[in-house]
Amino acid sequence: MKRIYFDNAATTMLDSDVLESMMPYLTTYFGNPSSIYSYGRESRFAIENARKSVAKILNANPAEIFFTSGGTESSNTAITKSVRDLGCKHIISSKIEHHATLHTLENLEKRGEATVSYVKLLENGCVDINDVENLLANSKEKTLVTLMHANNEIGNILDIHAVGELCKKHHAIFHSDTVQTVGHFTFDLKNTYVHFITGAAHKFHGPKGVGILYINENIKINPLIFGGSQERNMRAGTENLYGIVGFAKALELATENFKKDSAYIKDLKFYMKAKLESEIEGVSFNGDVLSKSLYTVLSVNFPKTEKSEFLLFNLDINNICASGGSACSSGADAGSHVIAALYNNKLNAVTVRFSFSKYNTKEEIDTVIETLKKLI
Repeated sequence: MKRIYFDNAATTMLDSDVLESMMPYLTTYFGNPSSIYSYGRESRFAIENARKSVAKILNANPAEIFFTSGGTESSNTAITKSVRDLGCKHIISSKIEHHATLHTLENLEKRGEATVSYVKLLENGCVDINDVENLLANSKEKTLVTLMHANNEIGNILDIHAVGELCKKHHAIFHSDTVQTVGHFTFDLKNTYVHFITGAAHKFHGPKGVGILYINENIKINPLIFGGSQERNMRAGTENLYGIVGFAKALELATENFKKDSAYIKDLKFYMKAKLESEIEGVSFNGDVLSKSLYTVLSVNFPKTEKSEFLLFNLDINNICASGGSACSSGADAGSHVIAALYNNKLNAVTVRFSFSKYNTKEEIDTVIETLKKLI
Protein backbone atom coordinates (compact mmCIF):
# COMPACT_ATOMS: atom_id res chain seq x y z
CA MET A 1 0.00 0.00 0.00
CA LYS A 2 1.29 3.46 -0.94
CA ARG A 3 2.15 5.65 2.02
CA ILE A 4 -0.15 8.60 2.72
CA TYR A 5 1.67 11.65 4.04
CA PHE A 6 -0.46 13.98 6.15
CA ASP A 7 2.26 15.66 8.22
CA ASN A 8 3.17 18.61 6.02
CA ALA A 9 3.36 20.99 9.01
CA ALA A 10 6.41 18.97 10.09
CA THR A 11 8.08 19.02 6.68
CA THR A 12 7.13 18.96 3.02
CA MET A 13 8.32 17.07 -0.03
CA LEU A 14 11.00 18.87 -2.04
CA ASP A 15 9.52 20.32 -5.21
CA SER A 16 11.20 18.94 -8.36
CA ASP A 17 11.67 22.47 -9.76
CA VAL A 18 13.39 23.50 -6.52
CA LEU A 19 15.75 20.52 -6.75
CA GLU A 20 16.52 21.42 -10.35
CA SER A 21 17.41 24.99 -9.34
CA MET A 22 19.76 23.65 -6.63
CA MET A 23 21.62 21.07 -8.71
CA PRO A 24 24.09 23.41 -10.47
CA TYR A 25 25.25 24.61 -7.03
CA LEU A 26 25.84 21.04 -5.90
CA THR A 27 28.00 20.34 -8.93
CA THR A 28 29.29 23.07 -11.27
CA TYR A 29 29.11 26.18 -9.06
CA PHE A 30 30.69 24.83 -5.89
CA GLY A 31 32.89 27.78 -4.94
CA ASN A 32 33.07 29.27 -1.46
CA PRO A 33 31.06 32.53 -1.62
CA SER A 34 33.78 34.30 0.39
CA SER A 35 36.48 33.55 -2.21
CA ILE A 36 37.48 36.39 -4.52
CA TYR A 37 38.13 34.34 -7.69
CA SER A 38 35.47 33.41 -10.27
CA TYR A 39 34.14 30.31 -8.48
CA GLY A 40 33.50 32.35 -5.35
CA ARG A 41 32.01 35.28 -7.25
CA GLU A 42 29.52 32.96 -8.99
CA SER A 43 28.39 31.61 -5.62
CA ARG A 44 28.15 35.08 -4.08
CA PHE A 45 26.09 36.28 -7.04
CA ALA A 46 23.62 33.39 -6.53
CA ILE A 47 23.22 34.18 -2.82
CA GLU A 48 22.63 37.89 -3.39
CA ASN A 49 20.12 37.14 -6.16
CA ALA A 50 18.29 34.82 -3.76
CA ARG A 51 18.30 37.53 -1.07
CA LYS A 52 16.83 40.07 -3.51
CA SER A 53 14.14 37.59 -4.59
CA VAL A 54 13.12 36.78 -0.99
CA ALA A 55 13.10 40.47 -0.02
CA LYS A 56 10.94 41.41 -3.01
CA ILE A 57 8.36 38.71 -2.20
CA LEU A 58 8.17 39.75 1.47
CA ASN A 59 8.28 43.47 0.58
CA ALA A 60 11.41 44.05 2.61
CA ASN A 61 14.83 45.47 1.82
CA PRO A 62 17.49 42.89 0.82
CA ALA A 63 19.67 44.23 3.66
CA GLU A 64 16.99 43.06 6.14
CA ILE A 65 17.14 39.40 5.03
CA PHE A 66 19.68 37.06 6.65
CA PHE A 67 20.01 33.37 5.75
CA THR A 68 20.23 30.90 8.65
CA SER A 69 20.01 27.16 9.26
CA GLY A 70 16.25 27.36 9.86
CA GLY A 71 13.47 28.67 12.05
CA THR A 72 14.98 27.49 15.33
CA GLU A 73 18.23 29.37 14.87
CA SER A 74 16.35 32.43 13.64
CA SER A 75 14.04 32.55 16.68
CA ASN A 76 16.92 31.88 19.09
CA THR A 77 18.85 34.77 17.57
CA ALA A 78 15.94 37.23 17.59
CA ILE A 79 14.92 36.50 21.19
CA THR A 80 18.39 36.24 22.72
CA LYS A 81 19.72 39.35 21.01
CA SER A 82 16.60 41.35 21.93
CA VAL A 83 17.53 40.70 25.55
CA ARG A 84 21.31 41.05 25.31
CA ASP A 85 21.66 43.79 22.69
CA LEU A 86 18.36 45.69 22.69
CA GLY A 87 17.91 45.79 26.46
CA CYS A 88 14.61 43.87 26.74
CA LYS A 89 14.40 42.63 30.33
CA HIS A 90 10.72 41.63 30.17
CA ILE A 91 9.28 39.19 27.62
CA ILE A 92 5.62 38.63 26.77
CA SER A 93 4.84 35.31 25.09
CA SER A 94 2.34 32.42 25.23
CA LYS A 95 2.38 28.86 26.51
CA ILE A 96 1.59 27.51 23.02
CA GLU A 97 4.67 28.81 21.21
CA HIS A 98 7.05 26.44 19.42
CA HIS A 99 9.76 25.01 21.68
CA ALA A 100 12.35 27.03 19.73
CA THR A 101 10.80 30.02 21.49
CA LEU A 102 9.72 28.48 24.81
CA HIS A 103 13.04 26.79 25.56
CA THR A 104 14.92 29.98 24.72
CA LEU A 105 12.69 31.92 27.13
CA GLU A 106 13.19 29.31 29.85
CA ASN A 107 16.96 29.52 29.43
CA LEU A 108 17.04 33.32 29.57
CA GLU A 109 14.81 33.37 32.66
CA LYS A 110 16.85 30.66 34.36
CA ARG A 111 20.02 32.70 33.77
CA GLY A 112 18.34 35.75 35.28
CA GLU A 113 18.58 37.74 32.06
CA ALA A 114 14.84 38.42 31.67
CA THR A 115 11.44 37.79 33.24
CA VAL A 116 8.66 36.19 31.20
CA SER A 117 4.90 36.87 31.28
CA TYR A 118 2.54 34.48 29.51
CA VAL A 119 -0.53 35.96 27.87
CA LYS A 120 -3.99 34.50 28.51
CA LEU A 121 -5.56 32.29 25.85
CA LEU A 122 -9.18 32.42 24.73
CA GLU A 123 -11.27 29.22 24.73
CA ASN A 124 -10.48 28.54 21.08
CA GLY A 125 -6.73 28.81 21.72
CA CYS A 126 -6.33 32.32 20.27
CA VAL A 127 -4.12 34.81 22.07
CA ASP A 128 -6.12 37.29 24.16
CA ILE A 129 -5.13 40.58 22.50
CA ASN A 130 -6.60 42.58 25.39
CA ASP A 131 -4.29 40.76 27.78
CA VAL A 132 -1.31 41.53 25.52
CA GLU A 133 -2.16 45.23 25.84
CA ASN A 134 -2.66 44.91 29.60
CA LEU A 135 0.74 43.22 30.02
CA LEU A 136 2.42 45.86 27.87
CA ALA A 137 0.74 48.74 29.70
CA ASN A 138 1.88 47.39 33.08
CA SER A 139 5.43 46.52 32.06
CA LYS A 140 8.01 48.56 33.96
CA GLU A 141 10.94 47.53 31.72
CA LYS A 142 11.73 47.47 28.02
CA THR A 143 9.71 44.59 26.61
CA LEU A 144 9.98 41.98 23.88
CA VAL A 145 6.74 40.49 22.58
CA THR A 146 7.29 37.11 20.94
CA LEU A 147 4.12 35.51 19.55
CA MET A 148 3.87 33.11 16.63
CA HIS A 149 1.94 34.16 13.54
CA ALA A 150 0.27 30.74 13.21
CA ASN A 151 0.34 27.85 15.64
CA ASN A 152 2.00 24.78 14.15
CA GLU A 153 -0.25 22.33 16.05
CA ILE A 154 -3.75 23.82 16.07
CA GLY A 155 -3.43 26.30 13.20
CA ASN A 156 -4.69 29.48 14.91
CA ILE A 157 -3.54 32.69 13.23
CA LEU A 158 -2.51 35.76 15.21
CA ASP A 159 -3.53 39.22 14.04
CA ILE A 160 0.09 40.25 13.53
CA HIS A 161 -0.87 43.84 12.62
CA ALA A 162 -2.95 44.34 15.79
CA VAL A 163 -0.11 43.06 17.99
CA GLY A 164 2.39 45.14 16.02
CA GLU A 165 0.39 48.30 16.64
CA LEU A 166 0.28 47.54 20.39
CA CYS A 167 4.04 47.06 20.38
CA LYS A 168 4.44 50.36 18.53
CA LYS A 169 2.21 52.15 21.05
CA HIS A 170 4.19 50.79 24.01
CA HIS A 171 7.65 50.98 22.38
CA ALA A 172 8.15 47.21 22.55
CA ILE A 173 10.26 44.98 20.32
CA PHE A 174 8.15 42.49 18.34
CA HIS A 175 9.31 39.08 17.15
CA SER A 176 6.94 36.70 15.39
CA ASP A 177 7.69 33.06 14.59
CA THR A 178 6.31 32.96 11.03
CA VAL A 179 7.71 29.53 10.12
CA GLN A 180 4.22 28.17 9.32
CA THR A 181 3.16 31.23 7.30
CA VAL A 182 6.15 32.31 5.19
CA GLY A 183 5.53 30.52 1.88
CA HIS A 184 1.84 30.07 2.74
CA PHE A 185 0.59 33.66 3.07
CA THR A 186 1.52 37.03 1.58
CA PHE A 187 3.66 39.45 3.61
CA ASP A 188 4.12 43.20 3.40
CA LEU A 189 6.93 43.84 5.85
CA LYS A 190 7.41 47.49 4.92
CA ASN A 191 3.90 48.11 6.19
CA THR A 192 3.96 45.75 9.19
CA TYR A 193 5.26 46.82 12.60
CA VAL A 194 7.52 43.87 13.37
CA HIS A 195 11.23 43.74 14.16
CA PHE A 196 11.95 40.06 13.50
CA ILE A 197 10.25 37.28 11.52
CA THR A 198 11.48 33.80 10.68
CA GLY A 199 11.12 31.28 7.87
CA ALA A 200 12.17 27.71 6.99
CA ALA A 201 12.28 26.44 3.41
CA HIS A 202 11.23 22.88 4.22
CA LYS A 203 7.75 24.06 5.27
CA PHE A 204 6.94 25.07 1.67
CA HIS A 205 8.58 22.39 -0.52
CA GLY A 206 12.13 23.71 -0.18
CA PRO A 207 15.22 22.01 1.28
CA LYS A 208 15.85 21.34 4.98
CA GLY A 209 18.62 23.14 6.82
CA VAL A 210 18.01 26.66 5.50
CA GLY A 211 15.90 29.51 6.81
CA ILE A 212 15.72 33.26 7.08
CA LEU A 213 15.72 35.86 9.79
CA TYR A 214 14.24 39.22 8.88
CA ILE A 215 15.78 42.01 10.98
CA ASN A 216 14.11 45.39 10.61
CA GLU A 217 16.58 47.98 9.34
CA ASN A 218 15.81 50.30 12.28
CA ILE A 219 17.43 48.00 14.85
CA LYS A 220 20.99 46.76 15.22
CA ILE A 221 22.03 43.52 16.94
CA ASN A 222 25.31 41.62 17.26
CA PRO A 223 25.84 38.11 15.86
CA LEU A 224 24.76 35.02 17.80
CA ILE A 225 27.36 32.89 15.98
CA PHE A 226 30.94 34.18 15.74
CA GLY A 227 33.89 33.14 13.58
CA GLY A 228 33.53 34.83 10.21
CA SER A 229 32.12 37.83 8.38
CA GLN A 230 29.42 36.01 6.40
CA GLU A 231 25.89 37.45 6.11
CA ARG A 232 27.26 40.97 6.47
CA ASN A 233 28.95 40.07 9.77
CA MET A 234 25.65 38.82 11.22
CA ARG A 235 26.16 35.04 11.02
CA ALA A 236 29.53 33.31 10.86
CA GLY A 237 29.93 30.12 8.84
CA THR A 238 30.19 29.21 5.18
CA GLU A 239 26.79 29.76 3.58
CA ASN A 240 24.52 26.87 2.63
CA LEU A 241 24.73 27.90 -1.02
CA TYR A 242 22.42 25.34 -2.65
CA GLY A 243 20.01 25.59 0.29
CA ILE A 244 19.76 29.36 -0.10
CA VAL A 245 19.13 29.02 -3.84
CA GLY A 246 16.47 26.40 -3.02
CA PHE A 247 14.82 28.65 -0.41
CA ALA A 248 14.42 31.47 -2.91
CA LYS A 249 13.08 29.18 -5.63
CA ALA A 250 10.61 27.46 -3.29
CA LEU A 251 9.32 30.84 -2.06
CA GLU A 252 9.02 32.09 -5.63
CA LEU A 253 6.96 29.03 -6.65
CA ALA A 254 4.80 29.20 -3.52
CA THR A 255 4.04 32.85 -4.24
CA GLU A 256 3.29 32.30 -7.93
CA ASN A 257 0.86 29.47 -7.16
CA PHE A 258 -0.55 30.82 -3.88
CA LYS A 259 -4.18 31.36 -4.93
CA LYS A 260 -4.55 28.01 -6.66
CA ASP A 261 -2.65 25.92 -4.10
CA SER A 262 -4.18 27.53 -0.99
CA ALA A 263 -7.73 27.10 -2.34
CA TYR A 264 -7.03 23.45 -3.20
CA ILE A 265 -5.47 22.65 0.19
CA LYS A 266 -8.20 24.47 2.12
CA ASP A 267 -10.79 22.39 0.26
CA LEU A 268 -8.96 19.22 1.38
CA LYS A 269 -8.98 20.38 4.99
CA PHE A 270 -12.72 21.07 5.07
CA TYR A 271 -13.47 17.90 3.12
CA MET A 272 -11.69 15.88 5.81
CA LYS A 273 -13.40 17.80 8.62
CA ALA A 274 -16.84 17.09 7.13
CA LYS A 275 -16.04 13.39 6.56
CA LEU A 276 -14.78 12.97 10.12
CA GLU A 277 -17.89 14.60 11.57
CA SER A 278 -20.25 12.46 9.50
CA GLU A 279 -18.47 9.12 9.86
CA ILE A 280 -16.76 9.03 13.27
CA GLU A 281 -18.81 9.67 16.37
CA GLY A 282 -17.48 11.94 19.09
CA VAL A 283 -14.73 13.76 17.15
CA SER A 284 -13.96 17.38 17.95
CA PHE A 285 -11.46 19.90 16.61
CA ASN A 286 -8.86 22.15 18.18
CA GLY A 287 -8.32 25.80 17.43
CA ASP A 288 -10.22 28.41 15.49
CA VAL A 289 -10.95 25.96 12.65
CA LEU A 290 -13.67 27.87 10.81
CA SER A 291 -12.16 31.35 11.10
CA LYS A 292 -8.55 32.56 11.30
CA SER A 293 -6.68 29.30 10.85
CA LEU A 294 -3.95 27.72 8.74
CA TYR A 295 -5.51 26.14 5.66
CA THR A 296 -2.89 23.40 5.93
CA VAL A 297 -3.64 22.13 9.47
CA LEU A 298 -6.52 20.16 11.03
CA SER A 299 -6.13 19.16 14.68
CA VAL A 300 -8.59 16.41 15.66
CA ASN A 301 -9.61 14.92 19.01
CA PHE A 302 -10.77 11.31 18.94
CA PRO A 303 -12.61 9.72 21.89
CA LYS A 304 -10.14 7.90 24.13
CA THR A 305 -10.62 4.12 24.05
CA GLU A 306 -8.36 1.09 24.37
CA LYS A 307 -8.05 1.13 20.58
CA SER A 308 -7.54 4.85 20.04
CA GLU A 309 -4.76 5.20 22.63
CA PHE A 310 -2.38 3.65 20.07
CA LEU A 311 -3.88 5.54 17.15
CA LEU A 312 -0.72 7.16 15.78
CA PHE A 313 1.16 3.87 16.01
CA ASN A 314 -1.64 2.02 14.22
CA LEU A 315 -1.93 4.70 11.55
CA ASP A 316 1.77 4.26 10.89
CA ILE A 317 1.34 0.49 10.56
CA ASN A 318 -1.32 1.28 7.96
CA ASN A 319 1.11 3.51 6.02
CA ILE A 320 -0.50 6.78 7.15
CA CYS A 321 1.82 9.51 8.41
CA ALA A 322 0.31 11.99 10.87
CA SER A 323 1.41 13.40 14.21
CA GLY A 324 0.25 14.20 17.70
CA GLY A 325 1.75 17.67 17.55
CA SER A 326 5.09 19.24 16.75
CA ALA A 327 7.60 16.94 15.08
CA CYS A 328 10.30 18.59 17.18
CA SER A 329 8.94 16.94 20.33
CA SER A 330 7.87 13.61 18.84
CA GLY A 331 10.71 11.80 20.61
CA ALA A 332 9.31 12.74 24.01
CA ASP A 333 6.52 11.01 25.90
CA ALA A 334 5.19 14.20 27.47
CA GLY A 335 2.53 14.76 24.82
CA SER A 336 1.66 18.06 23.23
CA HIS A 337 2.38 21.13 25.35
CA VAL A 338 -0.05 23.08 23.13
CA ILE A 339 -2.98 20.74 23.81
CA ALA A 340 -2.03 20.60 27.52
CA ALA A 341 -2.10 24.42 27.73
CA LEU A 342 -5.34 24.63 25.77
CA TYR A 343 -7.26 22.21 28.02
CA ASN A 344 -5.28 22.66 31.24
CA ASN A 345 -4.31 18.97 31.03
CA LYS A 346 -7.98 17.89 31.28
CA LEU A 347 -8.65 16.67 27.73
CA ASN A 348 -9.81 13.03 27.74
CA ALA A 349 -9.14 12.36 24.07
CA VAL A 350 -6.42 11.38 21.61
CA THR A 351 -5.26 14.28 19.46
CA VAL A 352 -3.97 13.82 15.92
CA ARG A 353 -2.71 16.61 13.68
CA PHE A 354 -3.35 16.11 9.97
CA SER A 355 -1.59 18.64 7.75
CA PHE A 356 -1.93 18.87 3.99
CA SER A 357 -0.07 19.99 0.88
CA LYS A 358 -0.72 20.46 -2.84
CA TYR A 359 0.38 16.84 -3.36
CA ASN A 360 -2.47 15.35 -1.28
CA THR A 361 -5.84 14.20 -2.65
CA LYS A 362 -9.42 13.59 -1.52
CA GLU A 363 -8.93 9.91 -2.37
CA GLU A 364 -6.19 9.79 0.27
CA ILE A 365 -8.56 11.37 2.79
CA ASP A 366 -11.20 8.74 1.99
CA THR A 367 -8.62 6.01 2.64
CA VAL A 368 -7.61 7.58 5.95
CA ILE A 369 -11.25 7.87 7.07
CA GLU A 370 -11.92 4.22 6.29
CA THR A 371 -8.78 3.23 8.20
CA LEU A 372 -9.76 5.38 11.18
CA LYS A 373 -13.20 3.72 11.30
CA LYS A 374 -11.49 0.35 11.68
CA LEU A 375 -9.02 1.59 14.26
CA ILE A 376 -11.43 3.40 16.59
